[in-house]
Amino acid sequence: MKTELLSPAGDIEAGYAALYYGADAVYLGLQKFSARATATNFDAETLADFTGYAHSLNRKVYVTINTILQTKELPDLLETLDACVAAHIDAVIVQDLGVARVIKQSYPDLALHASTQMAVHNLQGALALKKLGFERVVLARELTFNEIKDIKEKAGVEVEVFVHGALCYSYSGLCLFSSLTTGKSANRGKCLYPCRECFLTETGEKMHLFSMKDLALGEDVLKLPGVSLKIEGRKKNALYVAAVTDYYRSILDGKGADSAKEERLKQIFARPWTKLHFNGKNKDVIDKDFVGHRGLPIGHVISVVKGVLTIKPTHTIERYDGIQIDVKGQEKPYGFSLEKMKVQGHPTFKAEEGQRVEIILPPKAPFIHQGDTVYLASSTSVKGAYPYEKPKPGLYKPKYPINVEVKISSQKIAAISQGQEVSLDVALNEKALYAEKVEQAIRKAFDKTGETLFSINQLHVHNPENLFVPASLLNEIRRTLYARIQIEQKKSYLPSIEKIEHLQQPQYIIKTDNIASSSLLDLSKFAEIIIVLSKEIKEKDLKVFPKNKIRLSLPAVCRNVEPFKEIISTFLALGYHKWEIGHFWGLELLPQKGIDLSFDNSIYMMNPQAIQMAKEMGARRVTLSPEDTLENMKDLASYSPLPIVLPAYTDPVLFISANCIRENPCSSCDRQRKQWDIQLKGKTYQVVSQNCQASVYADKALCMIKEAQEIHPDFIRIDFVGKTYTAEEVQKIIGMTLFSQPIEDVWNANLMREI
Repeated sequence: MKTELLSPAGDIEAGYAALYYGADAVYLGLQKFSARATATNFDAETLADFTGYAHSLNRKVYVTINTILQTKELPDLLETLDACVAAHIDAVIVQDLGVARVIKQSYPDLALHASTQMAVHNLQGALALKKLGFERVVLARELTFNEIKDIKEKAGVEVEVFVHGALCYSYSGLCLFSSLTTGKSANRGKCLYPCRECFLTETGEKMHLFSMKDLALGEDVLKLPGVSLKIEGRKKNALYVAAVTDYYRSILDGKGADSAKEERLKQIFARPWTKLHFNGKNKDVIDKDFVGHRGLPIGHVISVVKGVLTIKPTHTIERYDGIQIDVKGQEKPYGFSLEKMKVQGHPTFKAEEGQRVEIILPPKAPFIHQGDTVYLASSTSVKGAYPYEKPKPGLYKPKYPINVEVKISSQKIAAISQGQEVSLDVALNEKALYAEKVEQAIRKAFDKTGETLFSINQLHVHNPENLFVPASLLNEIRRTLYARIQIEQKKSYLPSIEKIEHLQQPQYIIKTDNIASSSLLDLSKFAEIIIVLSKEIKEKDLKVFPKNKIRLSLPAVCRNVEPFKEIISTFLALGYHKWEIGHFWGLELLPQKGIDLSFDNSIYMMNPQAIQMAKEMGARRVTLSPEDTLENMKDLASYSPLPIVLPAYTDPVLFISANCIRENPCSSCDRQRKQWDIQLKGKTYQVVSQNCQASVYADKALCMIKEAQEIHPDFIRIDFVGKTYTAEEVQKIIGMTLFSQPIEDVWNANLMREI
């Protein structure tokens, strides 16, 4: 593919701005199933209008249906996909395997792109999705240039890479923090961004441990030819979209990273910038002291005396510009509108760069220190720097070509199209002087398609007596005909699923990443034990358990699969044929036949279409998501085409991150397990850092043992993964579970609420 500049559009104005300033393609969301649910988004009419305009410019439009759907939402999905087909969009960006299956079977002409919410972070993940029919993968933001290059060269699919905008602390699609703590799910477009919150550390300090800087690759995008370069920002306004698109268009067109455009972009919206891990492991990615938009740095405070702040700005400032200041001890920069300022003691509306400016602070301003950084956060002049053109509304709405036949006699006029016939009984006696003018008048009348979706393809006129027809009669019969025509649409449908009979009584499963903690268990009470594989586990470690009860589990994230290739090969040769995967990459390393494959809960299963897709991918059972609701879990247990596993006691990982919070440099890091306790709003969380990966857990386990009786799963799984459990603690919790005793100090997340 040719290099593509892909810009965001949270509304149609941002879309027009993106196209005007050089986007090759625009991605946008509709009213439902968008991972930016709080953006304005598009309805079916504006989607059709905008797509038609984009196509007139030879640009592309991609629609994001990149959330996880619950069972009851599947009928509404058809309406959304119908709108995509009607608008002739270029591709759909998808996270949910159920959505992918519906598109593959019911809308095969829609191209599939794998959302970054699918957390594709290695070559094997991309290869697996290619086999599922995805034409493009949107890679995880955490990847290095070398990893991106390897996937692009070897995967055989189009590659899309984020190059600018906001970053998540967790791998996108693997974050459950907002969902499990508030019911507002990132996987359903409603994230409340707890990663931006200020946490209390073990030392008593308050800091934004997980608040990421903004990605800005700048001229490094030139290292990525033949890639779609994606700008984040569907919640940003048209001004921002115009500025960021213009900035990268300039780079791609060989004009370099224009410093003036960069400064305007930072002024419009910017946290501190980072290249993340594009050029290798980078620890300077988190903005620990402040959160939110800062703006363009324009100097430092010289003094503050009696409510008057003095500064020598490095850029021109004007009255009513927005100013922000980093104030020590405050979570967010202090901002105000510049109402009054003086230069050389005289009031002024405008101060040039380098002038000594006295700014009158608003009443009740916080204590500002000498040396504090001052930012230009909103500029009156910049607001008018990005005009853009847009078409007349409705001008580019797609039209359906129709053929019309008009028959004229002395007693009747008839018009026929799309199986509909309309006639008027009239007396026509006047002969036309020129036959061609009658045809011109008829065509002119029927070309007036107005607000309808029709355009005339062929018009056939039968007027053997060469009769004159008044325009009023032609308009009347045209309006009546167009009102009756129904464009034949493909009937939308949900593909069938293969419902199965489920177990009458659930069986119990143990899952652990610490073999020693399970040493006191009596496995006769359990169908199997799932052991999370790592490079350290050897065959001798597994001999404490019956081989026929062992299932080996591959983790959700694996940046280097080479060690696992050998491990998998070894255990397969030893007769271990029961496996679990936490991500699509595992499909590429395991054989397609001869194994019993289970999908872990990080491959989301919230609707029966997703489960049927898993079955078609070779899974023999699936695991329900810990962020799901009781109502939906009950529906899935009733109608699932595969046996289902309920993680009834588990410590779900809230964040899985490639961003380290250790203070030590990488060169002196032992990469061994290290754990901290942190607090947010009175609740305690554990951060576990190991092997360059950080994971965050709640201090309480999620427990659905009681609700399992209502859900009726085939398997009840008890997890001891991520956090540290002693053998005695494991034995105690298992005993309480098997005998249905209440377990104290646990929570049930989203079970009793909507998400």
